[in-house]
Amino acid sequence: MSNVSELILRSAAASVATHRRIAPLINKTPIVASRIAQPKGTQLLYKTENFQFTGSFKLRGASAMLTTTPTDRPVVTASSGNHGIACSLAAQKTGHKLTVVLPENVIAKKRETIESYGTRVIIAGADSSLAEVHARKLAEDEGYTYISPYNDPGVIAGQGTIGLELLEQLPQIDNVFISMGGGGLISGIGAVLKSFSPNTRVIGVSAVNTAALAASMAAGEIVETAHYDTLADGVAGGVDAGSVTLPMASEVIDEVIHCDEEQIAEALRVIAWTDNMIVEGAAALALAPYLAQPEAYEGQTSVVLLCGANYDQARLKSVIA
Repeated sequence: MSNVSELILRSAAASVATHRRIAPLINKTPIVASRIAQPKGTQLLYKTENFQFTGSFKLRGASAMLTTTPTDRPVVTASSGNHGIACSLAAQKTGHKLTVVLPENVIAKKRETIESYGTRVIIAGADSSLAEVHARKLAEDEGYTYISPYNDPGVIAGQGTIGLELLEQLPQIDNVFISMGGGGLISGIGAVLKSFSPNTRVIGVSAVNTAALAASMAAGEIVETAHYDTLADGVAGGVDAGSVTLPMASEVIDEVIHCDEEQIAEALRVIAWTDNMIVEGAAALALAPYLAQPEAYEGQTSVVLLCGANYDQARLKSVIA
């Protein structure tokens, strides 16, 4: 991947500019070494976006968008939870009037957190992709400004600021494991890494039960997929038709690994009982392939992106107990 496209270079440059602008609004999250025993010369590290102010990386993209969106019109977005929480905090700081459309299966804690900021909430659709359809229609019918959770260059540039921090924090990175949802996170970080550290391998981790982006990458076009219940609810849902994340993800991801629900559950338990952190399923998803085949990464420095910690307490308790 030595020949990086103009699309990727533009995104990386936008992340640099965005990082300067949103730095006062976000937490530069720490790198934490895993306590999982490793062979000599092998490092397993976490980039802890679970310690972000809203409990997930989504604050970066939300801050990127709202700091450049006029406040004279109300704003609407759709979310499985974390993006809505992030937009709610960002809107509180920027003064935007915000509506968040959530799917019917949203985790109760995430909905409560969004409403605690005074955000208007609408429940529509069985999953995140259907909530997005409703939010777009609301924007079209009532003149709201629509902010995509992932399919926007500004959002992607915001998520890419994680990549800039990684390069500041670590002298060398061989592998970065990132959970795949709509593709905004992995596209943004991947664009930065492929522009400034092209030898770093970007490994996308897809949940078997909701794998729209992985399936679209394999097909070379956006495809509809079935979505089943998953512990990694933060990555659940489809990908917009014509999404900019598909060409970006296809260029920056070196390997896609699929993980099932038991692998996600095991990763949740390891992070809880070995690394003493409680994270959401989408964060544990990123660790799952490393646990499945640690010998593949021996002698290397690997970073697992812990994307968030806004979990359903009752459900998580039953998994990690």
